[in-house]
Amino acid sequence: MKVLHIITGLGIGGAEQQLRLLLRELPTDGDVITLTNPGAVADGIVADGGSVRNLAMTGNRDLGALPRLSRLVRQGRYDLVHTHLYRACLYGRFAARMAGVRTIVATEHSLGEAQIEGRPLTPGARALYLAGERVGSATVAVSATVARRLERWGVRRDRIHVVPNGIEAGRFAFDPAARRAARAHLGLPADAFVAGGVGRLTAGKRFDRLVRAVARLPEARLLLVGEGPERARLLRLAEELGAADRVLLYGACEDPPRKDPRGDSRKAGAVGLPALLAAMDVAVSTSHDEAFGLAAVEALAAGLPVLYVTCPALQDLPPESAPGARRISGSVPGLADELRRLQETAREADREAARLTAREADFDVARSAVPPAALHYDISRSAAQLMAVYEHAARGRSASLREVSCP
Repeated sequence: MKVLHIITGLGIGGAEQQLRLLLRELPTDGDVITLTNPGAVADGIVADGGSVRNLAMTGNRDLGALPRLSRLVRQGRYDLVHTHLYRACLYGRFAARMAGVRTIVATEHSLGEAQIEGRPLTPGARALYLAGERVGSATVAVSATVARRLERWGVRRDRIHVVPNGIEAGRFAFDPAARRAARAHLGLPADAFVAGGVGRLTAGKRFDRLVRAVARLPEARLLLVGEGPERARLLRLAEELGAADRVLLYGACEDPPRKDPRGDSRKAGAVGLPALLAAMDVAVSTSHDEAFGLAAVEALAAGLPVLYVTCPALQDLPPESAPGARRISGSVPGLADELRRLQETAREADREAARLTAREADFDVARSAVPPAALHYDISRSAAQLMAVYEHAARGRSASLREVSCP
């Protein structure tokens, strides 16, 4: 099956890196067109042996992009077109139909309760979305929560398939040596209590609450992994609170990292996401509006305790599947109290480790086993489910609102 993936951009982000992981797993002949911003993830796809073409779209109203995109689809003679993210879903589905492609799948990565990719859920946004959706064959939701939101928004139940995001769970297994190396590289004391967060530095992620909570714990550190427009404001806030020397903004992290032909990381001095998670003592998601919550699942795979305000990936599963995860209100005082409790637990563990030999200490610091939730979201399972959606769509069959079964 020859598949074309169309995505809005390929800078570092959850949907973008998810596409890269899926391309590695899907048993299809796949190409990628990005409407704009062929960034680090595009380079990663090419390094993996894939093909990426930049449409160089100038903005949401660049209507000339539609015929250009349609020509590329027609020239590629694709069996199926798969679109990702709002703008690509809108333009990509119409372009595919104009090019004569009849099997069109779209993944909804970012539909929240009140926004879609940062856009307010206005009547206009909804009308455009539904107009494009009716042109396609099937819509994939990354969680059951998103599927229910799509149905409430007006997408027919029999057109929705739930295929969750996936991770390479084995890559995140905790490694004490990686923890020590990452902390040394980042300038974090070996015995410091480090709270962490992973995600785009945008207002909706509410990382300012995490900065304020950590500022209330004089000995705690904060490690934020991600880039975005809120970076400068978060740094100013940390300075105003007298915590600038305890707040570290690492920047964006390409995951998985690109490798050169010898298998080495191409970014000299780079610390990969598994090592950054190993450097943390707790992962926190302060966002109040999520479509999935990939960062929380990755943190669980790393053996970390996880505090979250909302995380459909975990809320859609039984509580026992993620015993290390705890839902919180997100208030600054409440978050500070949770961190203080975990900090004391970490101190007790450090005191115990101090009485052990180095080898025994490494064993002692090892975190809990990977919980069922992290294994449930393995990328190979997600790819198999997506392939089942492709086959259903190609045969013109519909599926009910459920996870597509796979072998």
